[in-house]
Amino acid sequence: MTEKTGFSLNGYLVALVLLGIIVPSVASLSPVWGPAPWFGMSVLVICLGCMAGFFMVQPNQAKVMTLFGAYVGSVKTNGLRWTIPFFMRKNISLRIRNFESGKIKVNDNQGNPVEIATIVVWSVTDTAEAVFEVDDYESFVSIQSESALRNMASSYPYDPQEEEDIALRSHPQKISDILKQEIQDRLNKAGVTVHEARISHLAYAQEIASAMLQRQQASAIVAARTRIVEGAVGMVEMALEKLKEQNVVELDEERKAAMVSNLLVVLCGDKHTQPVINAGSLY
Repeated sequence: MTEKTGFSLNGYLVALVLLGIIVPSVASLSPVWGPAPWFGMSVLVICLGCMAGFFMVQPNQAKVMTLFGAYVGSVKTNGLRWTIPFFMRKNISLRIRNFESGKIKVNDNQGNPVEIATIVVWSVTDTAEAVFEVDDYESFVSIQSESALRNMASSYPYDPQEEEDIALRSHPQKISDILKQEIQDRLNKAGVTVHEARISHLAYAQEIASAMLQRQQASAIVAARTRIVEGAVGMVEMALEKLKEQNVVELDEERKAAMVSNLLVVLCGDKHTQPVINAGSLY
């Protein structure tokens, strides 16, 4: 069911018209002012019945109108409005809302249990679908958002296995865009537009958190050591080239190997080394 504009008129103009009809009708009830009191009474009753057609539309709200169970349209124009009194009117908010899911436990695509939660910013854009296509659109948003979050989290790893992999922790903006689209696909039938969806909580489940922390620490140590070794090798290579260019000392292959070993120990070691001064011969 698609939203359409319902019949309504400016309430202030209708009020002036009704007032202009009611005053003469009341006057006609008196035998002094009018010869047709029954006609005036009938007009007065009709005008009083028309008073039930007035309703107020607040900013960012809409009225969904039905007639004997049939949808006749929605009114989004703000202010005092008037419509046919037989129309049933249901108020629905068009304001932007926040929804924060609870923490749910789900396995990522590597089988690791993680805890994840999301914040969804949404609003109703099609009042007819929101009212008639689903039983309770607010509950529908809540349930479908958690379902989309669970499906998305199980499709990606917590940490990237390769440098180009998309992961929950390393690509927050990309994951947010994917989550937003997946939630939107599920809520299209409810007349709801998703403005933003972001991960509000992400962590390994408690039963594996300690082991995963050790793995992350080990990975960080390996990465740091790799960078240190790469830098140390470059520094040793530069030292040997400088000694050769400036003819500071001539070293055979055995002495070069000893020098390389000593420099790597100094540059790659965790603790400060103690210098040893050779006060004897060159070798």
